[in-house]
Amino acid sequence: MDKITLGYAPTRRSIFSAPDALKYRNLTGKRLGELGIGIVDIDDINGEGLLYDGNDIPKIIEKFKTAGVDGLFFPHCNFGTEYAVADLARNMNLPVLLWGPRDERPDEQGIRLRDSQCGLFATGKALRRFRVPFTYLTNCRLEDPEFQRGLNEFIRVCNVVKVFRHIRILQISTRPYDFLTTMCNEGELLEKFNIQLAPVPMTELVEQFNAAKDKAETKDTVRLIKAAMEIKVEEGAVARVAALKTAMKELAVRYGCNAAAIQCWNALQSEIGIMPCAANSLLTGEGIPVVCETDIHGAVTSLMVRAASLGAEDIMFADWTVRHPDNENGELLQHCGPWPLSLAKEKPALSRPLVFDYPGAVAAEARQGELTLARFDGDNGEYSLLLGNAKGIDGPYTLGTYLWIEVKNWKRLEAKIVEGPYIHHCVGIHGDFVPALYEACKYIGVRPDLYDGNEESVKAFLRGE
Repeated sequence: MDKITLGYAPTRRSIFSAPDALKYRNLTGKRLGELGIGIVDIDDINGEGLLYDGNDIPKIIEKFKTAGVDGLFFPHCNFGTEYAVADLARNMNLPVLLWGPRDERPDEQGIRLRDSQCGLFATGKALRRFRVPFTYLTNCRLEDPEFQRGLNEFIRVCNVVKVFRHIRILQISTRPYDFLTTMCNEGELLEKFNIQLAPVPMTELVEQFNAAKDKAETKDTVRLIKAAMEIKVEEGAVARVAALKTAMKELAVRYGCNAAAIQCWNALQSEIGIMPCAANSLLTGEGIPVVCETDIHGAVTSLMVRAASLGAEDIMFADWTVRHPDNENGELLQHCGPWPLSLAKEKPALSRPLVFDYPGAVAAEARQGELTLARFDGDNGEYSLLLGNAKGIDGPYTLGTYLWIEVKNWKRLEAKIVEGPYIHHCVGIHGDFVPALYEACKYIGVRPDLYDGNEESVKAFLRGE
């Protein structure tokens, strides 16, 4: 799984109990260790290891940046120093989590030691003044289930933001002529989001493919295909699929890319005689998503969705295709075969796709379960993330990699896809990662668009209800 490290900057204010602040700094750090959450603390910055003095901020920034932390956690161990939190957060430009432990009952003399909740109110306003987006975890105890849940969701948010801010996509050839839908604005993606493309012509892929035929990785991939798949194509096609997978991986490494988008038809078939679907499947299963029809926005979506799972779940790049014949809220997710083999309900086959008479596709129904579906897209300078939940259901057999799914309200979702800015492609993943993706949007400048119409319930989940 992807590893995330938090900059741990517990804060206090001088007029409240310093010993109690130290106590909660230590208790919170211990609890983070029990939860397996990696932190970089500020124990060596001052004698207390607490954030309260603005003069310490440059040293904390240097330490956190050197360590490469992915997010900031500000436990308010007593009231806290809001201007120091806001200044540090603004300079780091990372996801921010605010939380404070529940305050104890006042003692017999009516003395309160911390007022942590009141400090959170002050810090929230300060962060707004500094225009720093932040995530709020409800005022709760360290042992409360919402504390663990909130930290886990925030870790996922940090990973989505980290991946999104470092996207570099290998673009293999141009988009297909017929596909206005997969058009993208390369300059705008760079200017708005620092998303970079590494375009290579089809000839470069073919050269790399020819050079990969006798390499050890290609031979290993041939063995993997024969062991993991039912072979329904000629022997030579297996070797070509393996060589294509090796070639795309080598190009991704050469150009420093973490995903790829390929013009999967028709130029490729005239050059190497296969569909790239199975090669896409294998590489996606190794954590480098490869999407079809040069869909750059689909590659972005794939990276975001996979990051929300901390890399623990494989993604499926799919077409919305046809309505379920019997279920009014059912729909077919399908593509020629780019889904990782791990998603198959039964042993997948290496075969031919639905509409192309070339070998190299994967045929398998995906396993059912709870799903998150998403699509990053935009036009006219505005970008959003369509997202929501679904579940796998039974349905008729069809070719390719496929899964029939059910959503709460298909007509509402269908209208969102048609009216845009979305297209017929989406990305699915097993599990519920809607809250993490929703929350990540505030840090990356993308509007979340919940097709289930459940924004208030998602917000409630995130704040610990």
